[in-house]
Amino acid sequence: MKGISMKITVSVFLLGLILLAPVFAGGGKDKDTQVIKIGVVGENKEQWKPIIANLAKEGITVQLIIFGDYVMPNQALADGDIDLNAFQHYAFLNNQIAAKGYKISSIGDTFIAPLGLYSRKIKSLSEIKNGDKIAIPSDPTNGGRSLKILETAGLIKVDPTKGFVPELSDITENRLNIQFVQVEASQTAGLLPDVTAAIINGDHALDHKLNPARDSIFLETQSQGSGNPYVNLIAARNADKDNPLYKKVVDAYHTNEVREVFETVYKGVYVPAW
Repeated sequence: MKGISMKITVSVFLLGLILLAPVFAGGGKDKDTQVIKIGVVGENKEQWKPIIANLAKEGITVQLIIFGDYVMPNQALADGDIDLNAFQHYAFLNNQIAAKGYKISSIGDTFIAPLGLYSRKIKSLSEIKNGDKIAIPSDPTNGGRSLKILETAGLIKVDPTKGFVPELSDITENRLNIQFVQVEASQTAGLLPDVTAAIINGDHALDHKLNPARDSIFLETQSQGSGNPYVNLIAARNADKDNPLYKKVVDAYHTNEVREVFETVYKGVYVPAW
């Protein structure tokens, strides 16, 4: 697994350097520059530009290592291929720790990104008919979150004792006999031509030029505050969670400059959670 992770990390690392070349230009790197490699998912990372620029003034170079899915960033962090990652919410991280034993923890909150139900075939929930197919993420946390969204939308009912992570077997009512297609989260948007609708994560919606507020036929509502399992975070290995260098990344993230990016560029697609 480590060998595969390293190969993937190297390839996305090179992609990350190409994408961020304009940001690093003129950065004045020298032998004293400290480098922090941060694993991220998706291409929409405008909020990192002021972070990278401000940390460069302190002699810290941030390199974004771009992954194509949610499978590898925690493994790469655990293996030491990257220093931090910033792609997941607490529910996903906690599930990964329970399933794989990662010694990883949060060092700071970032934002909340609502999931949405999208379609290229229908305009509203009322058009979903008997036997239609809906694609949802296959990982337990986003998959369970998707079922809760569809329950809120009135399409299904799930066992209330399962909390935030029900499974398909926990559906107690499916009056339209909806067929669920489970795929890795990054692939749900690609299935839009083949299914009636799909639940798509915020990162992947933006990658496919979809704006949750404008293009979804149903959008998850999120509350902020402590205890929200869908707040995204910056993660480090447990041994490094108090590293003052990594704390500088969190401090650089928690600024009005970054908040302004969320407000002007993403316009509510992502909501600051600090």
